[in-house]
Amino acid sequence: MPVRAEHDRAVLAELLTRDPVLHAYQLGDLDDFFWPYTSWYRRDDQVALLYHGVELPTLLAFAPPERTDDLAALLTEAAPVLPARLWAHLSPGLEATVTRWYEVADAAPHHRMALTEPDRLARVTPAGQVLDRADLPALHHLYAAAYPGNWFDPRMLDTGQYVGIHAGGELVAVAGVHVWSPTWRVAALGNVTTHPRQRGRGLATAAVAALCARLRDTVEHVTLNVRADNTAAVRLYERLGFTRVADFTECGLHRR
Repeated sequence: MPVRAEHDRAVLAELLTRDPVLHAYQLGDLDDFFWPYTSWYRRDDQVALLYHGVELPTLLAFAPPERTDDLAALLTEAAPVLPARLWAHLSPGLEATVTRWYEVADAAPHHRMALTEPDRLARVTPAGQVLDRADLPALHHLYAAAYPGNWFDPRMLDTGQYVGIHAGGELVAVAGVHVWSPTWRVAALGNVTTHPRQRGRGLATAAVAALCARLRDTVEHVTLNVRADNTAAVRLYERLGFTRVADFTECGLHRR
């Protein structure tokens, strides 16, 4: 079957739920909250997502190692209709496929991690309060100081899945989500940071613990992405019961 645009959410859900951890972000994007900003490509049982709800469209293309060649065939056929510039999350080896059409820049290995040992999470004392739109100015201030260039979308506060810790009347730590879908029972943590003046006190760990406890009431799979060279973050998540389940590359693509 040649590559085709897929518009049937039921078809996409059936394919993506075969591996909900690997495809957590795509499953979340099936929700009405994200769906209007998505374009989907399918070839047989392989799926790629182009998310255009951010300034730079983002391509997500994941497959287990034994199916990477099939996903490469999808990308080969879809490449002519993809944007001239985009950001990409690609399973290992797919960068070689897209270099036929794109210059690859800023490539960085990442891990997909999933909460597999919740008993570890239970040993951490959670802390923080749920944030809402009233906290947006304080959150922007924190990100400017601690995490510039993040992937925060203010709409995500409307999910009620952002937890913040205050000290001295200032927001000093936050843990949030990129994706939260009770429909598909998946969540992806994101935009976790601590103010530089407050680091080393375990605030991010406490906020993540509070958020995960909250998420587990509505989802079965809690996942996250982390740069492979961010050893401090990897160790933090391991202490909370997350384990590495897949690798992928984040990179910029610019058409040749």
